[in-house]
Amino acid sequence: MSSKVTIIGAGSVGATIAYTLSHQNIASEIVLIDINKEKVAGEVMDIEQGTCFRDPISIVAGDYADAKDSDIVIITSGIARKPGQTRIELTQTNVNILKSITPEIVKEAPNAIYIMVSNPVDIMTYVFTKISGIPENQIIGSGTVLDTARLRCGLAEHFDIAQKNIHAYVFGEHGDTSFIPWSRALISGVRLDEYVEIMRSKGKDVAELDKEAMLEYVQKSGGKIIANKGATFYAVATSVCNLCAKILAAYDSMATVSSMMHGDYGIEDVCLSTLTLVGPKGIQSKIPMPMSDDEVEQLKASADALKSVIAQIDL
Repeated sequence: MSSKVTIIGAGSVGATIAYTLSHQNIASEIVLIDINKEKVAGEVMDIEQGTCFRDPISIVAGDYADAKDSDIVIITSGIARKPGQTRIELTQTNVNILKSITPEIVKEAPNAIYIMVSNPVDIMTYVFTKISGIPENQIIGSGTVLDTARLRCGLAEHFDIAQKNIHAYVFGEHGDTSFIPWSRALISGVRLDEYVEIMRSKGKDVAELDKEAMLEYVQKSGGKIIANKGATFYAVATSVCNLCAKILAAYDSMATVSSMMHGDYGIEDVCLSTLTLVGPKGIQSKIPMPMSDDEVEQLKASADALKSVIAQIDL
């Protein structure tokens, strides 16, 4: 596969994305850009020297001009979240950084699919959509892709079943107002409560699921990891690389990515995550997954929380 991926930001997340991509057959060219030239040069050297066991791949420490003809641009730039700090507290600082980056990268790669990873990702996706001039279908926020992965990890451990058999999602903000549409959570086509009954009838000891505890596990995982090791980067890097694979694949796939809402579930002018069709042309459409009235209200509450932050920032 001949594809070019540019990553802006060589911090823990950006560098780990570059490293993960370098060991997968997703990109043939990787460009890593950062304001800290020595840091990015060191990261590229370290990554490049570990690629001798795979097919040849080009990895360079570059400038914005080197992003020309990129298929995908991944933006990770921003100040990292500190222990005890919420994503929303990062907002204005990281918005200002994005505003300085946007005209430089858009000039060089106007046709790329953009993946926003910088936090708070829903706000950053909204800002980039508003200021970049890039068509909306080319702008994808990583959204609750990681949250959904955390949910499936937790459910797999609880039910002692492979994650690939679980179809459950996290919707809304990538943050404290996210929620799980339990009415549509399935294990191989079976609703969770029914699955417990079926497994018990087969003699398997399966405990009832504490749904509130599972949501807390999903929402608090990032903060706990930051408190324990200082930053999160492995799981988010894997999630973003999976998004890259979906974008470069022959067929469309489903993902809970963040993008602009245009009346979906009665929500307008905000970016958040719902089930979305993603593929070679970026975002194809939002998929209107039926939800209960209570779940729709939770989505609207998440949208309102994000809108209240947007109203306070300087675009």
